[in-house]
Amino acid sequence: MNAILEAPHAARMSGHDAARDAQEFVTFRLGAEEYGIDILRVQEIRSYEEPTRIANAPAFIKGVINLRGVIVPIVDLRLKFALDSAEYNTSTVVIVLNVAARTVGVVVDAVSDVLQLAAADRRPAPEFGASIDTGFITDLGSIAGEDGDRMLILLDIERLIAAADIGLVG
Repeated sequence: MNAILEAPHAARMSGHDAARDAQEFVTFRLGAEEYGIDILRVQEIRSYEEPTRIANAPAFIKGVINLRGVIVPIVDLRLKFALDSAEYNTSTVVIVLNVAARTVGVVVDAVSDVLQLAAADRRPAPEFGASIDTGFITDLGSIAGEDGDRMLILLDIERLIAAADIGLVG
């Protein structure tokens, strides 16, 4: 009789453990690929406005904006990842992030969703050797959909923003 009473409790506990292992991500598109950033890093999402250019900055650093008195550098992730350039349109947004006590904006094609991914739905990125740098990818997420599973590239935004060529955080 005790086993019958304990079974629902065990099921509730395993469901609670799964929820605790889940993590929420803001998902966005760059070209045909979908990426995710830990939602706890996101401060806000804004429509794209042309930033003020900074002389001698790399092409992927679009410039800076004044966000309520805070000067925010803007990084175009398409250019950083060497993807084909795209026209900025009404779907283009800036995701404002808090990274290592610094506020940084990243330009993306469009924000898709906020998703919760369990640890079981995330896999480490494969190693490609020296030819492809996967240091900015924490995991690859698998999302079940009506058209089959789709992949979500989960970014280590802190490592990306701290990269030597960006150097916005130390």
